[in-house]
Amino acid sequence: MAHAARISSVVDSLTKAPRNIAFPSKDGVPKPSSEIFGENVFSSKVMAKMLPKPVFKNFIKQLKGNESLDKGTADAIAHAVKVWAIQRGASHFTHWFQPVNDSTAEKHDSFLTLKSNYEEGLEEVTAIDTFSGSQLLQSEPDASSFPSGGMRTTFEARGYTVWDTKSPMFLQDGPHGTAILYIPSVFISYNGEALDEKSVLLRSAEALNRVCVEVLDLISPKDSETPRTKSVHSTLGTEQEYFLIDRALYTLRPDLKITGRTLLGGLPPRHQQLEDHYFGKIPSRVLAAISEVEYELARVGAPIKTRHNEVAPAQFEVAPIFEESMLAVDHNMLTMDALHRVAHRHKLKVLFHEKPFRGVNGSGKHCNWALSTDQGENLLDPTSNPETNNRFLLFLVAVLQAVYEHGDLLRAGIASASNDHRLGAQEAPPGIISVFLGTQLDEVLNAIEEGRPVNHQVAAPQLEEVRVKGTVLDLKVKSLPAISRDLTDRNRTSPFAFTGNKFEFRAAGSKQSPSFPVALLNSAVASVLVRIRDALVKQKGDKPVASDEDQLAVIRAFIATSKNVRFEGDNYSDEWVVEANRRGLANIKKSPEAFKRLLRPENAEMLHRTGVFSEPELHSRYHILVEKYCKDVTIEAHTLLTMIQQLVIPACFAYRRELAEAAANLAQISVGAGPEVDLLNKLTPIVSDLQTSSAELGDLMDKLNDVTDFAALADACSEQVLPGMDKVRGFADQLEGLVADKHWPFPKYTELFFNI
Repeated sequence: MAHAARISSVVDSLTKAPRNIAFPSKDGVPKPSSEIFGENVFSSKVMAKMLPKPVFKNFIKQLKGNESLDKGTADAIAHAVKVWAIQRGASHFTHWFQPVNDSTAEKHDSFLTLKSNYEEGLEEVTAIDTFSGSQLLQSEPDASSFPSGGMRTTFEARGYTVWDTKSPMFLQDGPHGTAILYIPSVFISYNGEALDEKSVLLRSAEALNRVCVEVLDLISPKDSETPRTKSVHSTLGTEQEYFLIDRALYTLRPDLKITGRTLLGGLPPRHQQLEDHYFGKIPSRVLAAISEVEYELARVGAPIKTRHNEVAPAQFEVAPIFEESMLAVDHNMLTMDALHRVAHRHKLKVLFHEKPFRGVNGSGKHCNWALSTDQGENLLDPTSNPETNNRFLLFLVAVLQAVYEHGDLLRAGIASASNDHRLGAQEAPPGIISVFLGTQLDEVLNAIEEGRPVNHQVAAPQLEEVRVKGTVLDLKVKSLPAISRDLTDRNRTSPFAFTGNKFEFRAAGSKQSPSFPVALLNSAVASVLVRIRDALVKQKGDKPVASDEDQLAVIRAFIATSKNVRFEGDNYSDEWVVEANRRGLANIKKSPEAFKRLLRPENAEMLHRTGVFSEPELHSRYHILVEKYCKDVTIEAHTLLTMIQQLVIPACFAYRRELAEAAANLAQISVGAGPEVDLLNKLTPIVSDLQTSSAELGDLMDKLNDVTDFAALADACSEQVLPGMDKVRGFADQLEGLVADKHWPFPKYTELFFNI
């Protein structure tokens, strides 16, 4: 029966009719993305057209933090967006927010309102569509059922969603041709504590903005020709990796449905070892789905730039254009949602788990982070002469110092039960947070620290076939043009690498919101910039701005104190583990240990001082993460036990019985049954070991039911449950390779990888 279902699903995956959608066109030619980009966004340009000028001016002042949004302005915006949305088919609105559970949340409310009129003693009810400023600004979802980490009790249900004015409202398609107005929001408790991912990100952005502007004021000329920087924000580009598999095959895998990863399954003879999938031709079914995703995202203003095959079979990636971090996070969550919805339409299933398949590369969410001014200048752009670009160097050393002092905090920001399976493997950075700068920038910092000239040819000896001429590569083929060469190479093993004009935080997990790790990074950098500001003030004395010599003195000091975090080699090597320990860098391998670093006094004090987390909020986040870790692992263990007891062992028994009957029948006609008996003898001890290890895991889970301390339970899950699961899986995966295919109850990796 199970085999028949598998075969039917495989055949179905190969015979499905492709899904076609009608892309907007003009004169029979599809419109370019630029013409549909943002058509479903209530942007500032749309607001400027629909609002009276004084109202729009007041809103812009509020957006810049100059004043609070008054009731009249809120009512005017609410009326305008209601008219705009209803004209486009909207029937409902929702305050869309990001609770601390790696997902988004929404409650839909109708624009419909009933109005009563009384004439001659009779009530006449009229249906109208209304949307007030107070409805726009906030809503009241039940807060008791969202993670709160002990800040709220079950009976304390009140919570508020509040419109995030920095993120524009937009429309999403609803059922039957209708639409829904989405209002990006923060989520807070009755007492104002953050219950979401976005609130702390916004706070970190404000802390970073304040001190960046102060530092720039100290190093910028005070003349009328140089415009003063009024604001600075972090930018973010999140490369999103994911797997796509056939939806029918997915439904036959209880582990994938319940936990997001395969708890059983052996590698097929061919998977990723030929290195032929990476950047290979995108399967037509997948390309159709991704194209539809890009169309939907373009309409809501989410700028997807790149799509390609990733390393593992059935693995893919999309990457956006860089945006302000707050907006980039919203768009990343929309990207994940669109991939999920559109994949279903194409009879595919998207997997965001960091390690859905054992033995092949897992998925990350590479967070490309930089700093930009309101003039559009990238503060992390080294230019062609980084050694003389003091502004760049000041912000560079601020990041280095932040990662050095709070690397364990950044590690905590990307810790989860799912990401533990990926970190430190062959496709992801290890648990040691270090920074890669590249040969040239490393040489620049060394030269400044040592007070000597920069050796511009430092990278030349390692390049045999090409000659370095400044930043141009001569390829020695006349038909090929000379190409510009980046200041840095790429180090794919580094968890935090400089990649030309930004840092790539590669360790973040594919299914998590980027809000939390980016908020921690913003906070750490802001904290160090405060000290750089103070050092510049002290260094310059009575001068209006810090001179080049003043700036260089501060830069040199921070180069010296942060140099231990810089590493240019192979982060996977055993030698680096030893060297990192000598340098005092934490090697955090498992999430329970990482979570504790949130509360390390130096980290907690920094997060309190910058105003990003209050003490109750930080303890809440710690408890939420620990509790989620425990629940993730225990759900996996119980799922594995169910699969073994109800499906795998019965399949093994059925096959043993078939072999035994075959051997008996052969013996009756005096034919040797040696092969059948040999296979029976090989199977039997493994089945027994599987039963024994499963019983041991079951007993362990029963004992852990009485553990109420989540910190202790997390340690038990890490040290006992996961090894117990690996032991069970080892025997089950051996049996998968021995039991006849027709008896095996689940789609195997071969079918999951190669039927899309």
